[in-house]
Amino acid sequence: MTNKKWDKPTPKASVCPVCEKAELIEVDNIVSEVDGYVFIEKGQRCAECGEEFIHEKDAQRTIEVAKKLGVWPQPLKLHRSLSKSGRGLVLRIPSDLEKDFKLKPGESVSISKVGSKIIIEPED
Repeated sequence: MTNKKWDKPTPKASVCPVCEKAELIEVDNIVSEVDGYVFIEKGQRCAECGEEFIHEKDAQRTIEVAKKLGVWPQPLKLHRSLSKSGRGLVLRIPSDLEKDFKLKPGESVSISKVGSKIIIEPED
């Protein structure tokens, strides 16, 4: 298929990888929110299911700005030793995480197993 006006091949429309039903259309109004900051990015949106795909260049720009603002989450991987208490194990939560999540002694948390990972979340 060629575009007669410029005699160049017309780019083939891409199909949504999520629903596989419709073409992706170019948009310039994808909204992303990071820690209360709103970013408007360019990308593609599925005409059928509405799934959005941000262009790599725009995603990288958003990450850079969010890092400068101090709101881009830093990966966290801590190594801790478990202690024994009664018939169970105790995991000490570092004070910086205690402050970040506003945790208090006696507060409830939920513990989930996802694959080989343990997820600990403050309860609302």
